Amino acid sequence: MADLAGHACEIYAPSDPLPGRAVIYLHGVRERWLQEMPVLRDAIEVARLPVVAPRTGRSWWLDRVVPSFDSTTTPERYVLDRVVPEVGRRFGVAPPGIALIGTSMGGQGALRLAYRHPTVFPVAAAISPAIDFHTALRDAHLRPEGELYDTLHSLYGDAERARQDTAILHVHPLNWPRHQFFACDPADEHWYDGSARLQSKLVALGIPHVARLEPLGGGHSREYYDRISPDVVAFVLERLDQESRRLA
Repeated sequence: MADLAGHACEIYAPSDPLPGRAVIYLHGVRERWLQEMPVLRDAIEVARLPVVAPRTGRSWWLDRVVPSFDSTTTPERYVLDRVVPEVGRRFGVAPPGIALIGTSMGGQGALRLAYRHPTVFPVAAAISPAIDFHTALRDAHLRPEGELYDTLHSLYGDAERARQDTAILHVHPLNWPRHQFFACDPADEHWYDGSARLQSKLVALGIPHVARLEPLGGGHSREYYDRISPDVVAFVLERLDQESRRLA
């Protein structure tokens, strides 16, 4: 555990890290530590990838000031201006050798950050990404634990304003991350449709991607995360290797 610009941050430093490669992990809306996700954590450890996992609360990793996180710095700028340099300081790794991995809220954050900054984050992987977060704002009163979406209400006020800032709306037809992976179980009743719509848009634009949308069981759950995590880490490792060879 570390303090990074006044905010908590998990640090995982392998004893024999792969050179020139690292991961930033973005947590979900329930704010679970990476150490609470042992299958994903262990897969990253076996891959010898150092990890910095910042904590931003229920911020949705947006480029908007979220007072519950920080009164001046947006979560997006915190990742870009604080976390990325920290990865360089600790592990000697700079873009494009830094991959994003996120779950749920953090999964949409990983994709959204990569779409907005594809040269910084050419490798991004998302598990059960909460892409259509405007639907959570719209339907919060119908969902268990609707308070999880209070931040969205305070930042956007209405669902249409939120929709205009979702990850799908940040996909640029000519400037996109070279390596993107997202996975969602069809049994995930809240978030699957967003992943399916994203896949359709990427196919229509001819943007390379890997989408794992087949049923694995578990819906939006730790069980599903555990089943897909080895494939996520394998993708990230392979694509970071490709980036390393591209620059050699």
